[in-house]
Amino acid sequence: MNETIERRTNRGEDEAVESAVLHQLLDLHPARLTLEELKRQMGADRESFADRDALERAVRDLAAAGLLYRQTEFVEPTRAAVRFNELLDR
Repeated sequence: MNETIERRTNRGEDEAVESAVLHQLLDLHPARLTLEELKRQMGADRESFADRDALERAVRDLAAAGLLYRQTEFVEPTRAAVRFNELLDR
C-alpha cells in the first residue's frame, strides 16, 4: 500500500513540474529557450540534482506527449499547445 501512495505522490510531483515547465514556455512564447536557459528561468540551475532531473524528465515527457518540441538545443511549445493555451485564455 505504501508503494501505491508513493507512486501517486511522485507522479503528482512530476505533473506539477510538467505544468510549471509548460506554463513557463507558453508565457515566454514566441521566445525560444535552450534547456539550460529554461533551467535558469525556473531556478533549477541552483537546485539539487533531483530538481534538475525533474525538469529534464518534464521536458522529455511533454515532448513525448506532443506538447513541446525539443529541437537540437531549443525547447518550445508545439503549435497545438500554443493554440490550446489561446483557447483557454478566451
